[in-house]
Amino acid sequence: MNTITTPDGTEIFFKDWGAGQPIVFSHGWPLSADDWDAQMLYFLRHGYRVIAHDRRGHGRSAQTGTGHDMDHYADDLAALTTHLDLQDAIHVGHSTGGGEVVHYLARHGETRVAKAVLISAVPPLMVQTEANPCGQLKKGALRRRRRVLADGLHRGLTGGGRLFHRPAGPASTPRATGPPGRGTSRVDATP
Repeated sequence: MNTITTPDGTEIFFKDWGAGQPIVFSHGWPLSADDWDAQMLYFLRHGYRVIAHDRRGHGRSAQTGTGHDMDHYADDLAALTTHLDLQDAIHVGHSTGGGEVVHYLARHGETRVAKAVLISAVPPLMVQTEANPCGQLKKGALRRRRRVLADGLHRGLTGGGRLFHRPAGPASTPRATGPPGRGTSRVDATP
């Protein structure tokens, strides 16, 4: 099993396959490196070196009770890239992994990085505060957005909206259309 030990003593599991320009995948919470397997196999077949790690507290990495913040996540990623001596790496981060990639770049620089790809990433603080005067959202706007989201989700879960509930029966199932007895010319999946 491939592992490194970070400066604070945390054991981090990683996968490292192939040769070529490295692509480093950082997973979202509460996933693991395994969730990138399909993408890793694709890029491996196309000549890239692919690396994915289990963030501390996830998967096969140490199940620590401390260090669950972006500083530690970024430092763990830096320890991995240093250990593997990665140069010209493409970093791909999903959700929390996207925040980890951004924080890694901010804390450790971009000398080892060619590109960063953020997929539904955890953004930096967006609310305007005294410590973050350039924030995009005023505090009241965030509260209103949460209410709208909660109301929409509630309606969807309780049947008040069509988010999860659709009528059963012929109107909701795909049906073949075309001349009878002559095969199907197309499938109509519209409700």
